[in-house]
Amino acid sequence: MARTAREKAEPPSILRRKQVELRTGLSRSTIYARIQSNQFPKPIRLGARAVGWLEAEIDEWLERQVARTRDPFAGYRE
Repeated sequence: MARTAREKAEPPSILRRKQVELRTGLSRSTIYARIQSNQFPKPIRLGARAVGWLEAEIDEWLERQVARTRDPFAGYRE
């Protein structure tokens, strides 16, 4: 029997705050400050007192940071 794309897709991986801190090298306060200024992915609510970030969004953010630092004119183009 054929499986649908939804059945084949792996569930999204969730990173908790400490994992995000370790992966990005940012502190808790810096993460939340960047979220407020729309410079970092927003977390998703996991429960009443728990949040997490989609691993794919953190990976994309990291890739953009690397690309921005590798290209001396990134951010200055219109």
